[in-house]
Amino acid sequence: MSKVSVLVVDDASFIRDLVKKCLRNYFPGIKIEDAVNGKKAQAILMRETFDLVLCDWEMPEMSGLELLTWCREQPQLKAMPFVMVTSRGDKENVVQAIQAGVSGYVSKPFTNEQLLTKVKHALHKVGRLDALVASAPTKMNSAFGNDSLSALTGGKPEAVKVAPVAAAAPSKGLLNSPPVKAAAAAAPASGRGQGQLRLSSGTQQCVIKGLSIKEALLVVRRGEVLPQVLESAVLDLEQGDNAEVARLNGYLHAVVAFEPKPDSDWLQLTFRFIDQDAQKLDYISRLIARGTAQKHFVPGA
Repeated sequence: MSKVSVLVVDDASFIRDLVKKCLRNYFPGIKIEDAVNGKKAQAILMRETFDLVLCDWEMPEMSGLELLTWCREQPQLKAMPFVMVTSRGDKENVVQAIQAGVSGYVSKPFTNEQLLTKVKHALHKVGRLDALVASAPTKMNSAFGNDSLSALTGGKPEAVKVAPVAAAAPSKGLLNSPPVKAAAAAAPASGRGQGQLRLSSGTQQCVIKGLSIKEALLVVRRGEVLPQVLESAVLDLEQGDNAEVARLNGYLHAVVAFEPKPDSDWLQLTFRFIDQDAQKLDYISRLIARGTAQKHFVPGA
């Protein structure tokens, strides 16, 4: 039985590495190639055959949606599983992807389990799940064997379901909390000074304490699960009266207590951007130009 081959497409090397590491940890025999954008992926798909494509949406040169549309127009690629791995979880984007022929949807940030479930669903539909499971170590193989295919697929083709991403609504309680009033004061008069941070453990409102072209300094309330350094995340920012929302992909570069005590109720997070998309970089630049960045904030090198 031939090895399962997967093409990972994302302009952020951090995300590509996360996806490849996850798949190789669970399926050491899997064959993986990657591409930095849809244009590069298109060239690879014209010369090689793949069982599955895991693709970002927002990329320079050719987006994931454009690549998906092109694939569905090619006779040899029309039935190939194509899963979007993206921070675009809005209903309108999901509908757009479904209409274009997407096989599944993984919202960033994602856990290994969420990614693996989508991969197994997609490969089951084309009869390649057995080959994938066969590439796993014996111990994992037996564990996968305990999952019935009906439980995996629900007995019918899987419907793409994605929870809509809520807009970053202002939280008076967050802004009025004494420990973060100083950070909130750094927000521009024309903006909310807040965002929404999406982690695999859940979503948190945050105060934007500082902003540079490479990273954002955030303040969040401490929860039961502490954010982890190097954890991937998505920061939703909204600018201006037209409610333009940017979904910025990145990872937590640093996590420290905001208050000088071990039981600090607030955390300060350094969120490092990994997007290379020109549109998003322009968005960040416009936010900085509007005075979002705190004047005492020193951007990371």
